[in-house]
Amino acid sequence: MPITGYPIRIAAKRSGLTPHVIRIWEKRYRAAEPTRTDTNRRLYSEEDVERLSLLRAAIGEGHRIGNIATLSAEELRRLLATELAPATRGPRGLNHDNDVGCLEAGCLEAIRRMDPAALDNVLGRALVLLGGQGLLQRLIGPLARKLGDLWLDGTLSAAHEHFASAAIRSFLANAIKPSTLTPSSPCLVAATPAGQLHELGAVMVAAAATNAGWRVVYLGASLPAAEIAGAVVQNRAQALALSLVYPMDDAGLVQELLDLARFLPAGVNILAGGRAARSYAEPLRKIGAVVSDDLGILLEALEAMRRGTICPAPAPAH
Repeated sequence: MPITGYPIRIAAKRSGLTPHVIRIWEKRYRAAEPTRTDTNRRLYSEEDVERLSLLRAAIGEGHRIGNIATLSAEELRRLLATELAPATRGPRGLNHDNDVGCLEAGCLEAIRRMDPAALDNVLGRALVLLGGQGLLQRLIGPLARKLGDLWLDGTLSAAHEHFASAAIRSFLANAIKPSTLTPSSPCLVAATPAGQLHELGAVMVAAAATNAGWRVVYLGASLPAAEIAGAVVQNRAQALALSLVYPMDDAGLVQELLDLARFLPAGVNILAGGRAARSYAEPLRKIGAVVSDDLGILLEALEAMRRGTICPAPAPAH
């Protein structure tokens, strides 16, 4: 059986370290124990990469590598979680519900102040505590819904929502990356249709798909159907993800969706999510979209598309 794992270049990229630092930590502190190929090349497991990422985060909190290098991944998580919000923890240690609540509160406070450094710091802590998919599904998903509620009741302005979308998109672009991309990797285009100005849902799906090994082309907010379809054609995308948030009764959007299906090549799968998606259930049904506001369900649909177990919608009659 061949030895599998990540070469040091990929392990460094995924952990946020440099190959030089990884080699030093191995030699001096045995911080990782990669396997070796027949030609003596290092190969790092998923567990190795996770430990290196946790060690990097702990170093960022002021710990010395010599003091923490022998800690297990679980011990490192507890160490970082204790520093995240000590007031929320009782004697039994980690309380995940309280952790996520504190993380969401920290994100909202940073967004209210429009403080990108503070928001980036909270998201970084959340990534360590929850992992990539946990960050998306347990923090950013609920946070997006909360931001929508606060925007609708006037507590936060459109500027706050746009600030949050831009900052979270930037963080996810650096933090969540596929392990490998090959010429055969499937392509997904993510966007919001014309009139849909809230893009955080599309950002989330793009990050989740990236983490799942898709090559993602992110287009942003409020694009006409013809331009979205053009990007799908140009990139030979197998799937298109749309985020629909507000308004929930836009007659123009209904026509945009129907036009989009007409412009798309046959065989392209469509995913639609967001708080307004159910309000457009009928036109989305007509174009054969998979509809859900649950990111986990959309990820399952993406995996089924990769396996070919979801049949794309038939091309509409002209």
